[in-house]
Amino acid sequence: MNETIKNILERRSIRQYKPDPIKEEELELILHAGIMAASGMNKQPVTLVAVTDKATRDELSALNAKVMGRDMDPFYGAPNLIVTLYNPEVSPIAIYDATLAMGNMMNAAHSLDVDSCWVHRAKETFEMPEGKALLKKWGLPENLVGVGNLILGYRDCEYPAAPPKRDDIVVYVK
Repeated sequence: MNETIKNILERRSIRQYKPDPIKEEELELILHAGIMAASGMNKQPVTLVAVTDKATRDELSALNAKVMGRDMDPFYGAPNLIVTLYNPEVSPIAIYDATLAMGNMMNAAHSLDVDSCWVHRAKETFEMPEGKALLKKWGLPENLVGVGNLILGYRDCEYPAAPPKRDDIVVYVK
């Protein structure tokens, strides 16, 4: 089996991390995989925010937890994350381009032995005044829409087995 297919089939979402940040060169490769994701008509509506600063990571975690209405770390202790946003004014299909970037980055991370998990509620986070303030602080336009938070780190748990998949996912039309 080739390495690309192997990585896709073996990747799992991890929810328990060591505190050690990932290596800068790993982060750069993961980001590059996101940048290289296909984009409808090459409009490139995606913005990736690489968060390596602990204070910012903790602030984003707290905002995400606020959206959930729970007092917990929705980033599961992962030391790094990439916030994926898109500009809806650039393309009517921008959300799909952003989700493809997320998938590319998850598979790239796995290929580098970096663990990841897609954490939702980025949309709601960046609709909040605190989220808008972060966009402004980062020099980004206020109209960006959050798609997901890709948490990254090295797992501090056993690698999970693949969950069972439905038998009726694929329909063949011959």
